[in-house]
Amino acid sequence: MLSSALFCIGLTAALARSNTILVLLGVELMLNAACINFIAFWRFGPNPAPASGIIFVLFAIAVAAAEAAVGLALVIAIYRHQKNIRLQEANRLKG
Repeated sequence: MLSSALFCIGLTAALARSNTILVLLGVELMLNAACINFIAFWRFGPNPAPASGIIFVLFAIAVAAAEAAVGLALVIAIYRHQKNIRLQEANRLKG
């Protein structure tokens, strides 16, 4: 229940916002919900292997950190170029 509520909040934040930073926060909430699901399915599943769920979560945390770093780098690049971070105006980027 907690994981699905967290995922729905993250999905709503990612789809309804025009601010790029809030969209990244929504995506991070969705990744955290997936980590909670990994731990729950590992713990309450049939024959839980030792530490396999934790390994999946550590991998997901590493992917989330890389996604946040790349996303924030893109936000900084867009802000330097256009002086705003609205998603509606980011479609005018050209090489």
